[in-house]
Amino acid sequence: MSAPPQIAVRHPLAVVFLLHIALEVPIALQGLWSPVSLPFLQLTNTTLIFIKMYSALVAGLCIAALLMFPLPEFLPGKRALGLALCFYHVTCSTILYNAPRFIPHTLGPLAESYKITPELVWGTGHGIVGFSFAIWWQLTVGIARLAHQKTQ
Repeated sequence: MSAPPQIAVRHPLAVVFLLHIALEVPIALQGLWSPVSLPFLQLTNTTLIFIKMYSALVAGLCIAALLMFPLPEFLPGKRALGLALCFYHVTCSTILYNAPRFIPHTLGPLAESYKITPELVWGTGHGIVGFSFAIWWQLTVGIARLAHQKTQ
């Protein structure tokens, strides 16, 4: 008896799940252990609580991304997490691009002359990851469709 044809297990662009972790782990860890040391302006008790809660959520998403990374692209859970992370990163990018300065650091006079701020760099990172998730989604639709057809 011959074995059924195999569906590609992991698309190379699935590395975007690891890219999400690389972008988010620093804020998650520092926000959980020492939110006061984050370089943000006007931290109050309320904002510190929200930073801790946000950090816990982000840490949970990093764990989920790490667990989903090796799984096949056609699994509904992986696709759902990928879509959720796409939405999250695109939304964060938009928020950071429209935010007033809240990180009291500079990237130097040259960067400042081009209006390049830490908020914009962080927002660009989120935008790249969000766009990468959208590309991953589109490039793996065929794998998911093929897997679905094989189960019918």
